[in-house]
Amino acid sequence: MKQIPLPIGPEPLPTFESFHSAGNAAALAHLRALVMPAAPVYLWGGPGSGKTHLLRALAHACQQSGQRVGWFDAASALPWTLAPDWALVVIDRCDALDAQAQQAAFTVFVEAGTHGVQVAAAGRVPPVDLTVREDLRSRLGWGHVFALQPPTDSETRAALRREADRRGIFLSDEVMDHLQTRFARDLGSLMGLLDRLDRFALARSRPVTVPLLRQMLAEEGPPAGGAAP
Repeated sequence: MKQIPLPIGPEPLPTFESFHSAGNAAALAHLRALVMPAAPVYLWGGPGSGKTHLLRALAHACQQSGQRVGWFDAASALPWTLAPDWALVVIDRCDALDAQAQQAAFTVFVEAGTHGVQVAAAGRVPPVDLTVREDLRSRLGWGHVFALQPPTDSETRAALRREADRRGIFLSDEVMDHLQTRFARDLGSLMGLLDRLDRFALARSRPVTVPLLRQMLAEEGPPAGGAAP
């Protein structure tokens, strides 16, 4: 079976430098200094805590150095096949693995150990609370486990401001307040909404304003997290 492609989205790529949450300094420092292969790494936390961002940043760092990376998550088609020349294999969304995916993840874990491939994984709960088979749970928990905290409101605001500046968008305090009080507050959802708003504004050659945001929602529908009227 061919390598599962690494699902990294449009620019900018998630990197260690673009990860902004002071409460997760220990996890960030560990991944940055990781000399592979080492003990497995497992990240856990709620939506918006930055689990997938850090996994993608680690994968990106490997690829930048010319190494190959494999990526699996709960939605990856079976069978899962590990290539022995991978430097890193990622298993994301471990809390959502069904019985067949749990078997696949366990097999990948064993093969990674045999071939000296680094394993990094993530889920919404700590390994001990995962509702997965015991042999997989124990492997996810025996390495380095980090609990991630979502960014604070001020960190979220700063990250949105930086992304808006990168895109050349003037994001007024009124728009910023609207985004942070009317929508799902996790950074990933807000970044997705900002991307939609940027494209909508460009297509109409209009500045980003609250009325434009309301027009976009009326024409295209609300984000997945919902919005107040």
